[in-house]
Amino acid sequence: MAHLRVKAHYYQQFDADFYLDVPAEGYGGWREAEINLCRERTAVALMHLWDTGTIEEYPGWYRAVEYIPRAEEICRRVLPALLRAVRQARFSLVHVVGGGHYYQNLPGYRAVVELAGEQPVPLEQIEADETLQCLRAFRAEHVFPGAHNQADIDRGFANLAFHPLAVPLPDEPVAENGHQLFAWCRAKGINHLIYAGFAVNWCLFMSPGGMIDMSARGLMCSVFCDATTAVENRETARAELNKQEALWRVALAFGFVFDTQDFIEALTRA
Repeated sequence: MAHLRVKAHYYQQFDADFYLDVPAEGYGGWREAEINLCRERTAVALMHLWDTGTIEEYPGWYRAVEYIPRAEEICRRVLPALLRAVRQARFSLVHVVGGGHYYQNLPGYRAVVELAGEQPVPLEQIEADETLQCLRAFRAEHVFPGAHNQADIDRGFANLAFHPLAVPLPDEPVAENGHQLFAWCRAKGINHLIYAGFAVNWCLFMSPGGMIDMSARGLMCSVFCDATTAVENRETARAELNKQEALWRVALAFGFVFDTQDFIEALTRA
């Protein structure tokens, strides 16, 4: 099988030094190494690359999801070169979707649905009594997204579409959940997914077809650090600290962290 030699970032989570005031400061921390990726077993996964409109169209959505402008910049600055290189090299590419019905007429989605077959039985849900419903309503109003923002978010998702720079080609697979994505990976012999999309500490981790879902099915899950951003909060946004924590979590729990330019150069050399 053909191999792709790529520079990867990994995190050395050992050895704690108990002679230090803070033993974890003895860890090796972030390191780099050239590693071999099996070309036939690896795929790039583009996840939740959405056209989210403008702040004038959906002000409430932007007020609740502050990373949207960063995601838009990444789509325009980073995504075109990555997609061009992946497609020109005929490297495996899969689109992981969700949040609407914007993809259901695509031939790549219909092909994956046919491949995956019958959907598994959904997880049973606990009955929501009046108290639980009130707690959820309180969180929606006071935690996220805020009652005054909900209508704009609902309108945004009703009009959801692929980002113009990330529209799948007719022969590219599209999966909306882990069942479908796993079926495609198994059929293609894929055991390593490298994710790009939004956001690394939210959908890329927890949504159907994300890293938690796919690592539970045995796949290695990595990420392009410059082709994602994170959900930040008031205390972390200025320095994007949540993104740094999420990249560490990827490196520790799921796979590796790659720069798109290093990956593109490896494809070019190959």
